[in-house]
This record gives sequence, structure tokens and C-alpha cells, in this order.
Amino acid sequence: MAAAFVMEIRRATQSALLVVRLIYFLLSIDVVFTLRESLKPNKNCIFYCQSCGDIVVNDRKFLRVLPLPSENWSDLVEEWCCHPDPFARRTLHPQHGDCFVGDTFLLLNLRKESHVPESPVCCSEAGHHVSQSDSNLKSKENTRVICKRCKTMLGETVSSGTIKYYVTEVVIQSTEGGFSPTPRSQFVQSIVTQCLLELSSAKSTFRFTIKGDNGKTYILIWLLNSDTLLVESLGSSSSHSDFTLFGDILTPSSGPVGSWNALKVLYQPCIQCRNKELADAWEDDMGVHPLKFPSETCLELLLILGRSTTSLPPSLRCMNSFQVAFLKM
Repeated sequence: MAAAFVMEIRRATQSALLVVRLIYFLLSIDVVFTLRESLKPNKNCIFYCQSCGDIVVNDRKFLRVLPLPSENWSDLVEEWCCHPDPFARRTLHPQHGDCFVGDTFLLLNLRKESHVPESPVCCSEAGHHVSQSDSNLKSKENTRVICKRCKTMLGETVSSGTIKYYVTEVVIQSTEGGFSPTPRSQFVQSIVTQCLLELSSAKSTFRFTIKGDNGKTYILIWLLNSDTLLVESLGSSSSHSDFTLFGDILTPSSGPVGSWNALKVLYQPCIQCRNKELADAWEDDMGVHPLKFPSETCLELLLILGRSTTSLPPSLRCMNSFQVAFLKM
């Protein structure tokens, strides 16, 4: 009788856990489409600098919002096709009224129909500028799009009239809503988790290289799961009970508690030539997907991962020579 009672409790508990896991999975799917939903055809929107809130692109209506193929699509064409693709190495440029959406960036045509800039210095609609060389865009440093107010890098010029904005550097809002500041760490984690979730769902890709705009690899990330509930003791500076994993019975001993859906990842830093051999192997692996961000953002992400790792108990910080971390959605 007692054994049967215990079995019923276990079944009920397992059912409840499955329901909660399903809820968190559905919530994580909703997070994926946050960026896509903020960009809709024939809807006016405003681009803000995420760091300071200055307007980058003001009251813009896109006639078409189109997804771009992945960064390594030309390599995949060469692998899968028995004949060369004449379009594989061509750059896609948006026309007026277009917004092209990549994995980590947006491509915009900032030229007006009534005005084509004649100056070699391109200006955004809000006065943000990109210093270019007099005749071409050879210098990488001179193609950086810089926020006029806080000097944060927002993106880079791709060609005359076409600018790439990184999704980690701009906030997109409808004209009806205003800019509401979000802590930088929270925003970066939210955007990165969106990218990881979308790519893992659409392409069954779970390994990623985080690259800077300078071409260097900063982090290797291996996505483990997306159904983790992260419980954190708010206001606690450092404690081994800061993070409570889904299904655990541990809770912070005192103080207010916050909970977030989170991704569990394994990672390896690659700065200062660390893990170069592994990074080179991942570079040549078609199952690894590259994600490109500004170099400063790559360092921010590495710092966020490091802080997450140090908040875990020492016995949970490593797995198979990788470091363990959690990214909040």
C-alpha cells in the first residue's frame, strides 16, 4: 500500500515537471520571435542606440522585411551542388524600403529616393556617421557606424548607402512606444539567446563560434538545453546558492528571489590564442555555425559567461573540459 502511494506521488511529480518544462519550452519559443515581430512590413518603427537611447533611424516604414541566408550559405552551396552557383559569392543589397534580416544584423538602405549622397561620408537619418576613406571602404576602422552621442559602435557600412546594424547594439520600437532602457547585460543575454534558440530550432545547430567584427574568434559555445529555470537570489553579491537549477530543491537561504528562463551552455574562451587548436577544428566543421558581433560585445558576452560560471558551485563549473554557464532569456 505504501509502495503504491509512493509510486502515485512520483508519477504526479513527473507529470507536473513535464508540464512545467513544456511551459518553459513554449516561452522560449516566444522569445525567438521577439526581434522578428518588432520588424513588420508597412509598420513605422524607430531604431535607438541601446547604450544611450539616442535615435539612430527615425520613423522608418519598411515595405519588405526579408530574411537573409546564413553566413556560410555559399560554402554549403559548394558542398551540396555539383555545379558552381553564379550567385554564391554576390553580396545582397537592400533597395529603398527594404530591411534584410541576418542572424545577428540588419541591412538597411539609408538612401532617400529624392536624395543620393554625393559625399564620401555617410550619415544616418539621426546624424550618426561613418568615416570612410576618400575613394573606397578598404579600411575596416573607417567603415564603423558610431553613435553620435555615446560613441558606441552600432554597425558598419557594407556599400555606399547600405548599412549593417548589429542587433545587439540597437533597440527597435514602434513609433507609438518610446525607448525604455534595459540593463546592458540583460539585453545582450536576451539577444544572444534569441539567436541560439532560433538557429538550433531551424537548423539543428548546437555549436557556435562567436566572432568579432575584426574576424577573430572570441568564444566557442555549445548549447545544451533551453528548458532551464534559473532562480537567483536578488541583491546577493556572491553565493554558491545564487543559481538553482530546474528540478532542484535548493533555494537561497534569505532575501528576495527572481526566476528566469535560461539556456545552459558549455563554452571555451579563445582570446589571447587560448584553445586555438579546438577553435581551428570548429572553424572547419560544417556543423558549427558562426555568429558575428562587434568585438566589444564579444568581450561583454565572455564576461557575462564568466560571471555565471563563478556563481555556480565549484563542482558544477566544468563539464568535459568546457566551462558551464547559463544565459537568461
